[in-house]
Amino acid sequence: MKILYSPASPYSAKVRMAAKFAGIDADGVLTDTNALEGELIDSNPLGKIPTLITDEGQSIYDSRAIMQFLDRAGGKRLYPRNAAKRTDVEVLEALCDGICDCLLVIMYERRFRPEEKIHQEWIDRQWTKVTRGLDYLEANLPRTTKSLNGGHFALAALMAYLGLRFAGQWERGRPKLKRWNAKFAGNFPELDAMRPKA
Repeated sequence: MKILYSPASPYSAKVRMAAKFAGIDADGVLTDTNALEGELIDSNPLGKIPTLITDEGQSIYDSRAIMQFLDRAGGKRLYPRNAAKRTDVEVLEALCDGICDCLLVIMYERRFRPEEKIHQEWIDRQWTKVTRGLDYLEANLPRTTKSLNGGHFALAALMAYLGLRFAGQWERGRPKLKRWNAKFAGNFPELDAMRPKA
């Protein structure tokens, strides 16, 4: 089994951490998302990462579909069996992924448009969503023990991506979120090797 991934992708980090936690031996394969042909395009018509390829050759994408697969296939559950608790974890994952979506929109707007065409109002609108989401997380952090779940991995990936691309821009007034990151790393030491990297 293998996971096609990009080192800076928070979604890749999320599924790679989850696979490790669930006891699934999946090789990480660094992938060029700009390539117009190759294994990624052959495996995922969207050409997006992460993409998981099973031993049987089945391709699974996007990150939430991969997480559900890992939950079913792994030795440890990533989502609670209790329906209400499972919904809470899935909503936390959706919130963290949604914040990452906004952060990536900001990055793409700055990176791929000529400076004179950057739409600052659009960036500001995305940043407002980010700050609302982070403020909500600051006030509603999940309990974190060694019994981790899909929401924890999504939050850890989000925090690492913030540190990579937005260091110094989000921390003020959010001491619980800053502390949470260190606590998570203590409960899951393998995290450092899978954090989003430039």
